[in-house]
Amino acid sequence: MPDNLPPAFVAYPRLPGHQLLSLQGVDAVAFAHAQFSSDVTALPLLHWQWSAWLSAKGRTLAVFQLLRLADDHVLLVLADGDADAIASQLQRFVFRRKVKLQVHADLAVAGAFTAPEAAAGAAIALVGSQGWELDLGSNALPRTLRIGPVEAFPASDEAEDAAFALAWRQADLRFGLPRLAESQREVWTPQQLGLDRLNGYSVKKGCYPGQEIVARTHFLGKAKRAVQLLHTAAPAQAGDGVQQDGGALGTLASVAGDLALAVLPLETGDSELQVGNAVAQRMPLLDGLAR
Repeated sequence: MPDNLPPAFVAYPRLPGHQLLSLQGVDAVAFAHAQFSSDVTALPLLHWQWSAWLSAKGRTLAVFQLLRLADDHVLLVLADGDADAIASQLQRFVFRRKVKLQVHADLAVAGAFTAPEAAAGAAIALVGSQGWELDLGSNALPRTLRIGPVEAFPASDEAEDAAFALAWRQADLRFGLPRLAESQREVWTPQQLGLDRLNGYSVKKGCYPGQEIVARTHFLGKAKRAVQLLHTAAPAQAGDGVQQDGGALGTLASVAGDLALAVLPLETGDSELQVGNAVAQRMPLLDGLAR
């Protein structure tokens, strides 16, 4: 069984695919609070939390980091991209609220497998005059995320970018953070994706899209499936089925190399799992990424 420790990389290469969407204006916090799964109004300034945007049926459209940078500025870090499409869809709900949505091509997201210099937990640290540092790891697997002007993070070799992006994505999965390909959007509830492990949704705040489904599942204890980390012995992709004893058991929701997050029944036998014709071995999830 590989230890899946990240290889050594130069400090702060860009994270390909990560995009930034800002909500600015006097109604930015109220708008985000009404649209997303987390309790945005309870989030202190210069802190961040995990959040999600759900469909009316309580299915997850996107999982992201939500940063409260000012009373009138909320920033979303979208690891799975699609910022333009999300901004366009959100715009339909703005109505008369005083909030402006903007996709930031002028900013870049970079990371490092090192402990942050100043950020800790959910607290955001300022880096220079135009950037922010976030703690995206734990003692078991330290990581730092930085956001700043594009020119602050020069592009590196394409092969190095790809290797770093894979290592980062695998680290996400080890923490139980789902990375959703387009085929897996609007498929899973937050409970099935394990967003409770990340404090990624609230069942106590006011209404938001999908809130009724989320709250009902929580309070009635009807969640029957949860996310499990697997090591796959052969290449796999999101949407592939997981079998046990010759029968269908669950589905891969996220894949990164030889690691995958599978949505499986809460109660399963101890016999071997397979993805396709290859063995898939259970691995423990890392704690420490809840914010």
